[in-house]
Amino acid sequence: MTIPVVTAHGATPACTVQYTVTSQWDTGFQGSVTITNNTAAVSSWSLAFDFASGQKVTQGWNAKWSQSGTTVTAANESWNGALGTGASVSAGFLGSRSGTNAVPTSFKLNGTVCNVDSQPPTDPTDPTDPPDPGDGTAPALHVSGNKLVDAGGATRRLLGVNRSGGEFMCVQGYGIWDGPVDDAAVKAIADWKANTVRIPLNEECWLGLSNIKPEYGGANYIAAVKDLVARVEAHGMTPVVELHWTYGQYTGNSAGCSDVHATCQKPMPDMQYTPSFWSSVASTFKNDQAVAFDLFNEPYPDRATSTTTQAWQCWRDGGTCPGISYEVAGMQDLVDAIRGTGAANVIMAGGLAYSNDLSQWLTYRPTDPKGNLVAAYHVYNFNTCASESCWNSTLAPVAAQVPLMAGEIGENTCSHAFVDRVMKWFDDRNLSYLGWTWNTWDCSSGPSLISNYDGTPTSYGIGLRDHLRALNG
Repeated sequence: MTIPVVTAHGATPACTVQYTVTSQWDTGFQGSVTITNNTAAVSSWSLAFDFASGQKVTQGWNAKWSQSGTTVTAANESWNGALGTGASVSAGFLGSRSGTNAVPTSFKLNGTVCNVDSQPPTDPTDPTDPPDPGDGTAPALHVSGNKLVDAGGATRRLLGVNRSGGEFMCVQGYGIWDGPVDDAAVKAIADWKANTVRIPLNEECWLGLSNIKPEYGGANYIAAVKDLVARVEAHGMTPVVELHWTYGQYTGNSAGCSDVHATCQKPMPDMQYTPSFWSSVASTFKNDQAVAFDLFNEPYPDRATSTTTQAWQCWRDGGTCPGISYEVAGMQDLVDAIRGTGAANVIMAGGLAYSNDLSQWLTYRPTDPKGNLVAAYHVYNFNTCASESCWNSTLAPVAAQVPLMAGEIGENTCSHAFVDRVMKWFDDRNLSYLGWTWNTWDCSSGPSLISNYDGTPTSYGIGLRDHLRALNG
């Protein structure tokens, strides 16, 4: 809460600024400022403050960030310069640090001193510090040839489920997760003999943008994600942190919504926020090699562009893509954002057609200096590439060169004949797959694996449960 300093004359301060340390780790932190203008409306704004502990701003969003010596300046973007009387604006940034992380003590808006209620830096013992690796049973992973291996070099297949909720509950204003994610709920997943849980996220919630309720965004959201990751690892399972819903207005072919905000699946990530999202996520988990990163749920630039070549170029390189109104962040941009933090975690990248088309994945795959790149694939009974002949022609060549994971498998029949075929094809080649989804929805529309969070399977989910138990004993 921001508490104005009242002068002897009872005057309201010209401006108030709330500075928040959203998250911090050993060499860096994520911060935000919320500026409220209490005087006459302005058409542009510039906020200045000084760091006292050698911190450096490395990147930011919702403002043009710069730093000279200890002085940091955040100036408005072209679209958020107007700040009426009583109006507020928020902007966020990533910074580097060494040692302490003292909060700034003085802020100036357009040269006028503001009072500020500064939130102290996050205590190193609270849940927003580097994640607890659980009991150490979750394996540290890296790529070796076309296999995922653990620290001892043993091959690891990722077999498990998706746990949906983190992508939509927060932006809809209902919470962070859909259903329980406590230890008992995570243990129920492990009891299926799953060894992997994919966790879909929302970039606006992680970054704490102003359209997200504070209780469900920023520090609160990050803490909840880190807690779930730690619980998944404590049960010996691999957490796959995945970006599902993103910013950017798209109203073209197969649009999921007309909203500019992260309220549905967009055809590609956005340059405005997604690299910052991945820089922050990677910084948060870079000391934990058991966490894998899935760059973007289901790209579909092929629905927007006129040629397949354009679609694959958009997928890899981003920029101005035909048919997409916002500036796109390509897969290479996101790999670079992650590796720029020093994180060496395994990275997964899904192809075109909602990750169902990997036909030119090898040609356009991004460059990863760490060599820890995995091809991600999604398949449902209603997809185009949903047969053994297609898998043989398009997936097998990819799997021969890099690890291949089916991040989502499922069907809308409330039975499991199709996923049985998928699992057999992937089993025969020692590949990975994760069922969609560990949520108590309708098995024909979700499709949902369970009818209760104690692990009771649906008539569809029983196929995956029994198969995992047969494989892993």
